[in-house]
Amino acid sequence: MTSSLQKDLVAIRSIEAVPSILELALTRSSMRFVAIARVTPDRWMACALLNRIGIDLNAGDELDLKTTICDEVRGHGQAVIIDDVAADPLYRDHPTPRLYGFRSYISAPIQLADGEIFGTLFAVDVAPARLSNSNALLSFDLLAKLVALELGRIGWKN
Repeated sequence: MTSSLQKDLVAIRSIEAVPSILELALTRSSMRFVAIARVTPDRWMACALLNRIGIDLNAGDELDLKTTICDEVRGHGQAVIIDDVAADPLYRDHPTPRLYGFRSYISAPIQLADGEIFGTLFAVDVAPARLSNSNALLSFDLLAKLVALELGRIGWKN
C-alpha cells in the first residue's frame, strides 16, 4: 500500500461517524455488504466496511481497479443502482458482477467540495434487491455527502 492510500485509510478511520454511516447504508438498502472505497484513476482500496455475508475483503485490501464498477462511478460522477444484474440490460453481461458474484449493487460518489471524487459509498449483495423503488439512492447520496463533509472537516487533501 502506498503512503497516499495509507493516509486515505487513516482519514476514513478517523471519522467517528463512519460505523453509523455504514450501518445506516446497510439498513436503508437492505443489502448485506457496504463499504467506503478510495478510488483513484489507478487504484481501488476498501477503507471501511460492514460485511454480513462473508465477502473476503477487509479494510486496506485492494482490488484491480478495472474490475470494479466504482471505477465507472468515479469516471462519470453519477450513482449506479442495480436491482438484479440478471434482469439489468446494462449490467447483465458486465464482467464485474460475474467476477465477484453479486446480483445487486448500489454506489454513490463521495465528491469533495472542490469537485474531486474521493471514492464511493457502495453496497452489494448476492441476492437481488429492491433499490430503484426505494429511498436507498437518496440515502446513499446523502451519506456519501456526509463522508465528503467529514473529510473536509478533518482537513483531508490528496
